[in-house]
Amino acid sequence: MPPPAPRRHLVLLDLLAGLLLAAANFGVAGNLWLAQSDEMPTMLLATAAALLAGTAVALRRRWPLVCLGIAVAVALTGLLWDPFVTVALVLYTGSTRWSRRDSLRVLALCLAAAGLGSLWLPLGWVFGPVAAGLALLAWLAGDTVRQRRRQADRLAAQQARQIRLDERLRIARELHDVVAHGMGLIAVKAAVANFVAETRPEETRDALRVIEATSKEALAQTRRLLGVLRAKDPGPPDLDELFEQARGAGVRIEAAVPVAELPEAVRLAVLRIVQEAVTNVIRHAAPADCRVSVTDTGEVVTIEVTDTGPGGEPRPGGHGLTGMRERVALHEGEFSAGPGPDGGFRVHATLPHRRRP
Repeated sequence: MPPPAPRRHLVLLDLLAGLLLAAANFGVAGNLWLAQSDEMPTMLLATAAALLAGTAVALRRRWPLVCLGIAVAVALTGLLWDPFVTVALVLYTGSTRWSRRDSLRVLALCLAAAGLGSLWLPLGWVFGPVAAGLALLAWLAGDTVRQRRRQADRLAAQQARQIRLDERLRIARELHDVVAHGMGLIAVKAAVANFVAETRPEETRDALRVIEATSKEALAQTRRLLGVLRAKDPGPPDLDELFEQARGAGVRIEAAVPVAELPEAVRLAVLRIVQEAVTNVIRHAAPADCRVSVTDTGEVVTIEVTDTGPGGEPRPGGHGLTGMRERVALHEGEFSAGPGPDGGFRVHATLPHRRRP
């Protein structure tokens, strides 16, 4: 599995570190030139070694194994002021990404290179222990970071599973209420139809039509019920109050949320998605402009919430986006969230439905 692409700020830091390291080693090359003006090949080799060392550090996140090989080869030339600092920097980065078995193999090769350098480099009795110590410290630091990242990934995955479970339980509660409302309406209309069946047949047919439509909708919603229901029902959100809170936090909000004609389950889903999206704007984008748009074609309702905040990729493990995604999936719709085309952040969702009779 290839290593993940490094983040931009880490790439910039590596470039800066590579430039500083190359500049420091250029100083060594310059001293060689001044001290031994007749040794042009030595000065050129030292300059090339400085360039290679800086390049290895600058590109270590992209190709750690290749850069480590370059760093070890350059260190064994004895032309750098830091015989194994470059190797340690690259080894640390590789140890954070490789498996423990692979990183131990690479560490063994680095220790062997340190032992080889101690045999033939000037002051080898100093070079060997220092190089081996730097390699061990770099490996230990990288392996520790790798283990902590794995633990953080496991905790994030567990948290995401718990968020999905909690959200599905809340959705199940709301859908249960919708189905209970539908069954109550069917019971009332059935009683009316039975009462006026002989005297007012037109009202009987109207009642039967309502019963047919309501029962179909209730059956479709019943298929979506998920698991055990939570005891506490939070009820539908008050968007007007939420919008006032947003304005108080510095969010200039423009909203159009017509949900009166939507089926009850879809209406609740739309309200929850808008609530979570605007709450995220308050938390992560304020002060900013925010636009909330809900449009209904009779077959599909589209929700779009955009803001002019700093934008950026969504953070993993958040409750809001996970809840919105679960609600959209429950209605077999489509959901996306990420940086907007003109900056800021954009939440877009579509929910297919049938218009309420």
